[in-house]
Amino acid sequence: MALASLAAASLLPITTAAAAAARSRVSLVCCRGMASSSSSSSPSAAAGGLAVAAARVGVVQMTSEAASSGVKFLCFPEVFSFIGSKDGESIKIAEPLDGPIMQRYCSLAKESSMWLSLGGFQEKGPDDSHQYNTHVLIDDCGEIKSSYRKIHLFDVDVPGNMVYKESRFTTAGDTVVTVDSPFGRLGLTICYDLRFPELYQCLRFKHQAQVVLLVPSAFTKVTGEAHWEILLRARAIETQCYVIAAAQAGKHNEKRESYGDSIIIDPWGTVIARLPDRLSTGFAVADIDLSKVEAVRTKIPISEHRKFDSVWKTLLL
Repeated sequence: MALASLAAASLLPITTAAAAAARSRVSLVCCRGMASSSSSSSPSAAAGGLAVAAARVGVVQMTSEAASSGVKFLCFPEVFSFIGSKDGESIKIAEPLDGPIMQRYCSLAKESSMWLSLGGFQEKGPDDSHQYNTHVLIDDCGEIKSSYRKIHLFDVDVPGNMVYKESRFTTAGDTVVTVDSPFGRLGLTICYDLRFPELYQCLRFKHQAQVVLLVPSAFTKVTGEAHWEILLRARAIETQCYVIAAAQAGKHNEKRESYGDSIIIDPWGTVIARLPDRLSTGFAVADIDLSKVEAVRTKIPISEHRKFDSVWKTLLL
């Protein structure tokens, strides 16, 4: 399926009326088989999002169901628009962020009055041999609010699986990105970033009032079975943030299979929503109560107890 057609097929069921029906609702998407064969904002009073009592969040693996639930924030997994069957195939379809594919998503976001988190777009890179793996956040006016280029590239030999070398065709980003939204202050990451806690510590402690971490992913089946939930819960506990992870699911081609298991975790590290079957279609919904972020941080004030920046950094020099 052509990418432009894919965009239309996946997002056209979202209607303005449905989005307006429940403006406090947020949804994550993990569409099985959906993919075919900036700098930081300055903190503000709204950045912490703690004045907002609650927001409804859903983990979804079927876009039409998300629309009928009246969601306001729709999140897609990594490589949401295209997964090639051959190495380097995505280079051929990579586009700049002002290209026709992304502009179509911008139009759809505006038409539906819905925020979109596009979790891993093939952005045209610095040369003809490379792309960026880019997490794009579009607001409900159809404007690109922020974008994050994946910093940690997946260059590994997965036991019992295959060798992945993302850096062969992808250039790594070098900027940590947070952005204010009606749903709190968001931290943008992608998949393999999840294994590097220092990035999430930076999002929380260096970029102020971080209340929601987005982790769109296409975890392999082998690594997902072993580490997916453990790592997500660890990041939530360490940062005292909600962690929202939309995931690719199922077998994409003969070479690639994703673990699935879209999930939402609260600042205490408790799983508050997930699909009963990691490969099933459907959706799970949870209320994100931003006052809980404040409560957890007040009871265990790790931001006040941290020593690395003030003491350990000096000792390591």
